[in-house]
Amino acid sequence: MESAVEPAGARVRILGPVEVIGPGGPALLSGARQRAVLGVLALKAGALVPQWRLVDALWGDRPPRTAVKSLHSHVARVRQALERCGLGELLVTRDTGYLLAAGPGMVDAADFEEQAQRGQRLLGAGDAEEAAGVLRAALALWRDDAGLADAEPHGWAAAEADRLAEVRLLATAARWDAELRLGHHDEAVSALERLLVTYPGQESLVALLMLGLYRAGRPTAALERFQRLRVHLADEMGADPGPDVTELNARVLRRDPALTLVPGPTAAPAPIAALPRPAQLPARVGHFTGRGAALAELDRLADDPATETAVAVICGPAGIGKTALAVQWAHRVADRFPDGQLFVDLRGHEPGSQVPAADVLAHLLRSLGVSAERLPAQATEQAALFRSLLNGRRMLIIADNAGSTAAVLPLVPAGAGTLLIVTSRQTLSALGTHHAVSLTSLDALAGDEALALLRRLLGGPRLDAEPQAARELVRLCERLPLALRIAAAKLTGRPGLAALVEELRAGNRLDLLAVDGDSRSMRAVFASAYRTLSEPAGRAFRRLGLLAVPTFHTGLAANLLQLPPAAARAAVDELAAAHLAQPAGADRYRFHDLIALFAAQCAAADEAADERAAAADRAVDWYLAVAYAANRVADPGRDRVTPELRHPPAELPFPAEAAAALAFLDDESGNLLPVARYAAGHGRPAATWQLTYLLTGFADSRGDRAQRIEMCRAGVDAARQAGDPVAEGLMRSGLGVACIAAHRFDEALESLHAALPFMRAAGDLRGEGHAYNNIAAAHSGLRQFAEAMAAFRRALAIHTENGYQLGIALALNNAGHTAVRMGRPERGIDDLAAALRLSREIGNERLEAAVRHSVGEAELTLGRHEAALASFGAALRLYRTIGDRRYEAETLAGIAETHLRRDDPAAALAVLGPAVGLSQEIADQHLAALLTHRTGRALLGLGDLAGAQRHLDHALRLRLRVPDPFEEANLRHDLDDLAGRRAAVAAAQAPGVTAASRP
Repeated sequence: MESAVEPAGARVRILGPVEVIGPGGPALLSGARQRAVLGVLALKAGALVPQWRLVDALWGDRPPRTAVKSLHSHVARVRQALERCGLGELLVTRDTGYLLAAGPGMVDAADFEEQAQRGQRLLGAGDAEEAAGVLRAALALWRDDAGLADAEPHGWAAAEADRLAEVRLLATAARWDAELRLGHHDEAVSALERLLVTYPGQESLVALLMLGLYRAGRPTAALERFQRLRVHLADEMGADPGPDVTELNARVLRRDPALTLVPGPTAAPAPIAALPRPAQLPARVGHFTGRGAALAELDRLADDPATETAVAVICGPAGIGKTALAVQWAHRVADRFPDGQLFVDLRGHEPGSQVPAADVLAHLLRSLGVSAERLPAQATEQAALFRSLLNGRRMLIIADNAGSTAAVLPLVPAGAGTLLIVTSRQTLSALGTHHAVSLTSLDALAGDEALALLRRLLGGPRLDAEPQAARELVRLCERLPLALRIAAAKLTGRPGLAALVEELRAGNRLDLLAVDGDSRSMRAVFASAYRTLSEPAGRAFRRLGLLAVPTFHTGLAANLLQLPPAAARAAVDELAAAHLAQPAGADRYRFHDLIALFAAQCAAADEAADERAAAADRAVDWYLAVAYAANRVADPGRDRVTPELRHPPAELPFPAEAAAALAFLDDESGNLLPVARYAAGHGRPAATWQLTYLLTGFADSRGDRAQRIEMCRAGVDAARQAGDPVAEGLMRSGLGVACIAAHRFDEALESLHAALPFMRAAGDLRGEGHAYNNIAAAHSGLRQFAEAMAAFRRALAIHTENGYQLGIALALNNAGHTAVRMGRPERGIDDLAAALRLSREIGNERLEAAVRHSVGEAELTLGRHEAALASFGAALRLYRTIGDRRYEAETLAGIAETHLRRDDPAAALAVLGPAVGLSQEIADQHLAALLTHRTGRALLGLGDLAGAQRHLDHALRLRLRVPDPFEEANLRHDLDDLAGRRAAVAAAQAPGVTAASRP
């Protein structure tokens, strides 16, 4: 847990306009978005708020495509404002979100809720005087009529702001209840009259006002107030006043003497009539395991008897264990609800099977002792009676399998103390617009939790005997509790796990994850969710299942469904609400593997063959359009492919900017190889090699190198399948470049030499020149510099003959860079100068950045450190502009090396940290080894021998995975130097060594 920040006098105020006051004065927050970021984090002070929840809070259901990037910008500005006011440590960044490390008493909203709850507890205990004082202080914290008044919150944050307003209203009612008990009738009447202008239908406020008026000697005015309430409720809701205020009206009419009594500050509360104590909880599920975070959140609600949250929704896909969690927790905390526990199955997950509201309420009322003859006829009257019977009691209600918000609303208790737990496959987000709701969304069990469940089901000895098979069984069951229980049941009487694992691998998992005599198969629970979908959502589910990609964007859904983007987004939102799809980023979702398998089977069963073929075409065309648009802005020099699209998308999922295009492809990176293979397998081999070509710029700058090689191999096979020798030459050349990027230079040479005959046969001079340029790069990687220079000159001659300026500039840059690597930078300066001039003439920023990097290396080798820093700096700015993370990291490595040679290891460390982070982000082990090595050298230069040892040892482990004899030799030289220095230090510290003998 993050340490809380608690400077004296520091305050975060969100009950009104958002303000932060630190040791250095107020934080200057400009714009509603910055105030919203801070206010939302303050609502959850001390807890991690995921990025997706902040995006929802800032933009609601329709965030812009750049939402995450904009969020980062707003957070950065908030952090700067906090630093200026002396609260720099208040905002903490985590991998998945942000946290406000505010100490106790620092956030006014938390203060308010704590005091409001304390005041209500005091009032419930009969201490009206103390309660009134506490509640006055709590309400004085509000500076405006609304929490987050100027932050414009959306989504769950808007619901949370509404919840705060409701807590304030209840605290206000409690305050005036206390004041009336103290005899402050006139003051209470005046305040309650003003409140009812805003809340004319609040029965509790009307009752307090009636009591105040009666005690102030105005019984007629009290009766008039009741009549105004009756008219208002009839006009607005078609309902009658509840039994409590109706009973009060009757007592006023008959001038009940008890109404004139003003209890003292320690008077006991009125007794409550005894009701039956129901205990309807089902039996716990056997071997319940995990769900610690969800149980803790439910515990928090039960531990706080004055909480305003009356509803907790547990949602998630079928088979995830929602009911098991609700029942398990209910048994754990049953003693905290002394008035009993109610359970009702709403059966809302099958079309036509949902229990009518009147039947549900009748069951609950009978459970509370209401006889059949006393049951009201109308559901609205039943709901009013139900709330009345719960008033002042502490009960737990579980409403299982809710299918809609409408089914839940009549069951929500009106007062504090009773908690309603709802389980549903839907998120029931509309419920939050009516009441304060705690939402727990269940996903698959964590890996260790899933193994623990399997261990409890099968016994430790069986798992310990086959640990690998146990882990694979957990994976094949998707860590879903129901699937694991079914698998365990199938293993009853079977000797080993491995045989079932092989069956699941080889067969239809959905059919195999079923047990004879039990209707709860995985296929059955998925089908029950699928049958409730609307027609567009059902089509989206089936067609998205055809692709078998890890995630999908709503733009793809729009092309598959041939719908406008907004309509497609609504269909996918329905899948997410039903927990058939899970959010995976802005406008991005994913299927669990078993659900994806079910979706594909639904497509095979419910879509005609020609519809499936057309959907495949539309999916492939969407990816071709995305790749082509990204290539045009990120790598415009790569212009040999213009795909012919049968089904172009209505709009692209990113603006025409390199950084935005590359960021989108980052999110799609896990889909690219599966889609390329999918195209080849569905009659579109040309699309496979075209995708590979168009995505080369992305792969260069930040793509996964192993995936790039596999994609190029798929491209070679597809070009051969299409009978296109020109494309085959391009793909073999591309495979060679991919192998160079992975430092597999011998494989690169083999592929590049295999490409040359195809290019010569087709008269493809441009391709031939590129192949020679890359053959030279492979030789240079092997430090075969003579062969490299010969190949570069051959490439230069071909490009010059062909008049291909980009190729000429590439060859000149690479020849100049090779001269630098040979230790002869003076021989490369002229080539680099010419390459820089050409790259600027043709307007290719990517190539210009590469040339400036090469010039930086030349200047560094010549010992001209300031000039090297200037060239590296210019390259770095260009790489950041175009979003090329890989070469941004390599340029930072060059800057760090320059600082090391200037004997400034501290400056080197300052740039190596971000560079190492980039290398890890793009999973480039060669670059990570290089940067870790330089970090070790910098620490060695600073005299941190222990830190240097850690980094150099780690660099050696990385280097052994990505061999480079030259770099390894340099690394071992530094390790030897470190060993010598450590030995010298040890000798100097040995007992009996005199100061004069120390080196």
